[in-house]
Amino acid sequence: MAFKSKIKWVVLFVLTLSLASLVAHLSMTKFSSMNLVQYSAKEALSHDFPNTGSPLKTRRNKRLWGAVRSLESLQPHANPRSSYPVPDENTNGFIYAKIFGGFEKIRSSICDLVTISRLLNATLVIPEIQQSTRSKGVSYKFKSFSYLYDEEQFIMLLKNDVNIVKSLPENLKAARRRSEFPTFKPKNSASPNFYVKEVLPNLKKAKVVGLIVTDGGCLKSILPPSMSEFQRLRCRVAFHALQFRPEIQILGLRMVERLRASGQPFLAYHPGLVRDTLAYHGCAELFQDVHTELIQYRRAQLIKQGIINDELSVDSHSRRENGSCPLMPEEVGLLLRALGYPSKTIIYLAGSKTFGGQRLLIPLRALFGNLVDRTTLCSKTELSDLVGPEAPLPADIFRLPLPKSEQQLIDQWKKAGPRPRPLPPPPDRPIYQHEKEGWYAWILEKDKEPDPSPMEHRMQAHRLIWDALDYIVSVEADAFFPGFNNDGSGWPDFSGLVIGQRLYERASSRTYRPDRKTIAALFNITRDDLYHPKRDWMLSVKEHLNRSLSEDGFFRQSLLSKPNSFLSHPLPECSCRIPSVETTKQIKGKDGRIVLGGEEECPKWMELARAEGARNDDMESAEDDNDTVEQLEPDAVDATSSLTSLIDHDEEWDPND
Repeated sequence: MAFKSKIKWVVLFVLTLSLASLVAHLSMTKFSSMNLVQYSAKEALSHDFPNTGSPLKTRRNKRLWGAVRSLESLQPHANPRSSYPVPDENTNGFIYAKIFGGFEKIRSSICDLVTISRLLNATLVIPEIQQSTRSKGVSYKFKSFSYLYDEEQFIMLLKNDVNIVKSLPENLKAARRRSEFPTFKPKNSASPNFYVKEVLPNLKKAKVVGLIVTDGGCLKSILPPSMSEFQRLRCRVAFHALQFRPEIQILGLRMVERLRASGQPFLAYHPGLVRDTLAYHGCAELFQDVHTELIQYRRAQLIKQGIINDELSVDSHSRRENGSCPLMPEEVGLLLRALGYPSKTIIYLAGSKTFGGQRLLIPLRALFGNLVDRTTLCSKTELSDLVGPEAPLPADIFRLPLPKSEQQLIDQWKKAGPRPRPLPPPPDRPIYQHEKEGWYAWILEKDKEPDPSPMEHRMQAHRLIWDALDYIVSVEADAFFPGFNNDGSGWPDFSGLVIGQRLYERASSRTYRPDRKTIAALFNITRDDLYHPKRDWMLSVKEHLNRSLSEDGFFRQSLLSKPNSFLSHPLPECSCRIPSVETTKQIKGKDGRIVLGGEEECPKWMELARAEGARNDDMESAEDDNDTVEQLEPDAVDATSSLTSLIDHDEEWDPND
């Protein structure tokens, strides 16, 4: 009995102690001022680079961030070279247009529309961007064009080139609603003769003509030399007149400031993983999951529409070796490490949506911890302010298919065919939440992709703004690496536009232009030792990527990309060359056009301005020559060392992970 009474006292003491501990913890929770802290890219960068905000300029490794010397003499010069009269107010009529497609197609199409209006001496009505019309649920504050671009700046900066109005006159709007005006749907490769012979007579007769642009443009990229002024007009539109609305411009430049607040340079990377492009080239097998089925479904649609004249199922690995498929994020990370970029390098991930999701980015994040994007650089409030006040939409609720009645199941069993019949299906499993979310949930229950919901339409409009922010950051980046460009599909691509603007504004900027066929061959050599390659492989990668920065990549970009999109390579029409000691020989392509060396000499005022800037650069470079090694971390000391030695000196990189 005495023993039992002792046990009761012990139990009572333990319960009392537990109750006191619980009360103490609750009181600490109630009066504690500690709050949960969200991840902040700025704080993460300040942890890696303690000198954040320091006024001292960080010395850069010229082998990783330096300018390309051989292209420094190229300068932007899109001003008219010959007689160029101001447009007359009495034009042949009005041209209105509807533009379908994403960010890159919209940008390229607007440039073509302005050029066509100048060619036909027509007044251009501000184009309608179908991705951002009111029917897509965007804010009432914006029209379709003003959702992305600044209308007033667009009209003002092109007043000496084309007459532009915001809308048709009142007496013509009703006739347009009744579809009384002729409408054309030109191809991406339409020639100037098509507009002069087919569109111009209708324009003079009806005074109004409509254009429907769907393929990312409505005028062929390469025009005859006699139309070089029209090419320069394209450059003035793309690189000067097409300015994003002020709110987008301010936030984009603020993001650049935040990336540079640490005093370190940063590299922008765009994966280029877009569903339509992957389907066009047959790269479905590179994913091996539900995304493979989604790509194949889209490829079947493109075949049905006549866009692709090929089989549905193709060998994706042979397409990859041919250079038709994108470089995967893991491969890009290994290439950057092979070049000598240390693991603390700041990389900005561009692209409003990466097909394949965050899973594909895990290896790249393991190689480079400072991989950031707009969501980590901007607060939710800053991003929501860009889209403006929007009316609430009904939630996109996932609905299971209607259950079949007992009679329907019996009829289905009778129609199952001759015996032996298949076993009955396994019992239904629950549909998990992650399978209900996302636009790909339909593939679980349906054979046909459903039409986009109102929320998906709105998200497509939002992606235009996210792409605009990424575009600003990519153009301003210290280095740019494309995951997929020059794809040969004929559609303009994001990376191509970024490369074109960087080439126009500063040709010597560090812009990589890798040959994916060559890269695929290099990876096949060391496929079994990706993270421990041999020194010869490292040297081959460095040689190829460094050559892609200069004339070799310049020449290849002109041959492959310019026939599809002039804005991806606006040279030599929109540039001039400052005379230098190094004279560049003229290089011609197979079609006879001058690819390199055909630029005119720059005006005297540009030479004087550059000479003054060169003196300042020489003073800075003289200071940097004392210490050309970037002081980021020990594994960047020798840029020619192998990837294995980089791994050995990098504590964050564990090959056994």
